[in-house]
Amino acid sequence: MYPGRDVQDKDSVVEAIVMCPECSEQLEHEVMRRNPKGRGEDALVRCLDCGHVHTLQMRPPRAVHVKTTLSDGNESVLAAIEVDEDEEIAVGEVFEHNGMHWCVTRIDDSHSKSVTSLGTVGINAMWAIRRDKAVVKITMNNRETSESARIECEPDRVFSCGSIMAVDGKNWRIRGLHTGKGRTLTGSRTAGEVRRIYLQPPE
Repeated sequence: MYPGRDVQDKDSVVEAIVMCPECSEQLEHEVMRRNPKGRGEDALVRCLDCGHVHTLQMRPPRAVHVKTTLSDGNESVLAAIEVDEDEEIAVGEVFEHNGMHWCVTRIDDSHSKSVTSLGTVGINAMWAIRRDKAVVKITMNNRETSESARIECEPDRVFSCGSIMAVDGKNWRIRGLHTGKGRTLTGSRTAGEVRRIYLQPPE
């Protein structure tokens, strides 16, 4: 990202908020001249606080590719996600790739150690799951028969024990919900939290 930001006042004087080497602070500067340089530009600027004139080199960040495993239900693919080299990524962040949204679940540094956040150039590998839909496994128990299936829904869809849900046009009662921490026969959970739903015929 370019340093500082450009602003324009009523007299059309272009200014930039950047670091002044004399004041050692981020201050407003008047942009006196701009010269294109490669993919960016050099700007001659004057500090509006102390009057110091210096050259500001503005270059867009270089694009880097982060090796990422994208998981969509039971399917996983390896992709190279393009990001800016000066960017920092954290677990839990959501990004867009191929028209879909993904949530970062793990980041490994250059020593294959899991970290919660890291600059992109230091990331060895990253994992993410699809967030614009959730795949939920279901088990339908009907007396002595049991059948498994799966449904796709919004990650924030709420499932409640004891409520009725339809599967392929047939109504079932939610007997229990299984999360990563175990099964519960009471309460509600979102699809993003549920690993399996246990169903039985409604009474």
